[in-house]
Amino acid sequence: MIIGLPKEIKNQESRVGLTPGCAAAYTGAGHRVLFEKDAGAGAGFPDDDYIKAGAERRASARDVWEAAEMIVKVKEPVEAEYRYLRENLLVYTYLHLAADKPLTDALLANKVKAVAYETITDPAGGLPCLTPMSYIAGRMAVIEGSKYLQKTFGGRGVLLAGIPGVEKGKVAVLGGGVVGTEAARMALGLGAEVTIFDINFKRLAYLDDIFGGRLKTLASKPESVAAALAEADVVVGAVLIPGAKAPRLVRRADLTLMKPGSVLVDVAVDQGGCFETTRPTTHENPVFIEEGIVHYCVANMPGAVARTSTLALTNATLAGGLELAAKGLERAAADNVHLARGVNTYGGACTLQGVADAFGLPYVPVRELI
Repeated sequence: MIIGLPKEIKNQESRVGLTPGCAAAYTGAGHRVLFEKDAGAGAGFPDDDYIKAGAERRASARDVWEAAEMIVKVKEPVEAEYRYLRENLLVYTYLHLAADKPLTDALLANKVKAVAYETITDPAGGLPCLTPMSYIAGRMAVIEGSKYLQKTFGGRGVLLAGIPGVEKGKVAVLGGGVVGTEAARMALGLGAEVTIFDINFKRLAYLDDIFGGRLKTLASKPESVAAALAEADVVVGAVLIPGAKAPRLVRRADLTLMKPGSVLVDVAVDQGGCFETTRPTTHENPVFIEEGIVHYCVANMPGAVARTSTLALTNATLAGGLELAAKGLERAAADNVHLARGVNTYGGACTLQGVADAFGLPYVPVRELI
């Protein structure tokens, strides 16, 4: 198969879909890899390393997209890339379609075979291609929240760690999955007081156990979340429903409960966000203030640490990509139920229930089409 590796063009996105080592794995398996000039430069991978791995350099994105049978990316195709979409093209990347109707429409209209990292599962019920970025985003959420809590950036002027004789800052984490767990871990490491919410009692018990009671675990109910908002300096939105839009846990009216200059960090922004006032921001302009509250809603947060993120992501996505390249999507999905769950669109049909529900589209299980 001909594998295409274009350069990411989303604002301030420096990750890349394949490292030179990944390219070598594809070429070693008998595939061709075409990469756009400087595709890996932002993550510290020079063109020469790809060439040594047997990949072929192309001068432009168009050259890569038009020649490839499978495109491997990091972020979803943006509007400028819709012109490259075509029937039977296999696209393997993050998609987050439930929050992106224009992209959904473009993939369906062009009958693209779209496989989303974030909905691929594993035998343990996890999301193996999403988890590495969740680790990074969870940790970064607290780092960025702490930064924008500074008065210089419009925040309250609170140091999360406090100092002897001065109270610590307070962090509330909405969601106890991977993102929430890592956010809590980082906040505790900084010395903050941490409260984490979830609807799953077993998960709360697990978190209480692994953190040795150093944080407060609470069932996620409107009244308990409201009480935490009133006390928190930083609130991290870390709720995920795989393949579907994130639930709105904090409404605009709730912001009046918060202290002016507090910070909301919405890690669920890719899935529409769990705060009503969320709107996607970029690394170039990462924050805005709404109702006196600082909002950090960068949609590609791990892109700021492109080297670490690329290595972590490609560790998780390489095996699935090699299986798709070796077998083609149809046989790979027939053989591997976990990879099949990554198929979001196929031949003009929506093959993921959460996306179909988000936009009122007909849902067709992929196994009925392959």
